[in-house]
Amino acid sequence: MLTPVRSRIRTAVLALSACTALTLGAAGTTGAAAAPAPAATVAKQGPTSVAYVEVNNNSMLNVGKYTLANGGGNVFDVAVIFAANINYDTSTKAATLYFNENVQRVLDNAATQIRPLQQKGIKVVLSVLGNHQGAGFANFPSQQAASTFAKQLSDTVTKYGLDGIDFDDEYAEYGNNGTGQPNASSFVYLVSALRSNMPNKIISLYNIGPAASRLSYGGVDVSSKFDYAWNPYYGSWQVPGIALPKAKLSPAAVEIGRTSQSTVTSLARRTVSEGYGVFLTYNLDAANRSADVSAFTRELYGSDATYTP
Repeated sequence: MLTPVRSRIRTAVLALSACTALTLGAAGTTGAAAAPAPAATVAKQGPTSVAYVEVNNNSMLNVGKYTLANGGGNVFDVAVIFAANINYDTSTKAATLYFNENVQRVLDNAATQIRPLQQKGIKVVLSVLGNHQGAGFANFPSQQAASTFAKQLSDTVTKYGLDGIDFDDEYAEYGNNGTGQPNASSFVYLVSALRSNMPNKIISLYNIGPAASRLSYGGVDVSSKFDYAWNPYYGSWQVPGIALPKAKLSPAAVEIGRTSQSTVTSLARRTVSEGYGVFLTYNLDAANRSADVSAFTRELYGSDATYTP
């Protein structure tokens, strides 16, 4: 049986110590900077490659250490900071955006942890994940509450010079702290407001949880507001159930170092043969993973991957 989603180490992600909760209109400019224009990069042909990084254990800079042996282009096009959280403030009875100390460290040190990737032409996106407190993307009590949280997200993107937001509707534990169960309107309101706030940034969907199946409400379907959606089950092939063109979908999902190289190769080959435009990877660490990475780059781009420490 497939193990759903990540084999993550949760302790640091979910810890409530050493936290920062970003509230609406929070003051401060630490880490603020516009994303720089990328330096001239080598163009590559083929699907968009995505790398999630567990920043509790690993550096975002690892994403920039892989290039294609043929041509020198970046292996990865999108780097995902994993993960911020949607928390629940019991005093205000509202969702709030939370960063554990490791995520906060990456954001505060954007000049050395994020900008170097962007200078290479790699987009850097912040993933947002539930935190067992009852707050989720699918149970806002009103449109205004959803819009308020959307502003927290877009303010974060602006403040830290990020390239977008990734939604991962896991671990919300809807109903905790007296919160509501998933409803039909919340995610539609949230995504609509976020897209309005940041029309030219990435919004991606980790295709799991109640929010992922609630993309239409009141005559509004937010599917087209996403830039990407991907399969959440590593080592498998599953086309995300969202009305997006193949160029924006990753039916393949692999965990680097844990999904066998033969499976990685097979999934990459199928990505190309069936005309999909995205390839999802998870848990890039500090080790030299060039063999694991080459298992998909050979199929996607016709080249081995080179690792530069």
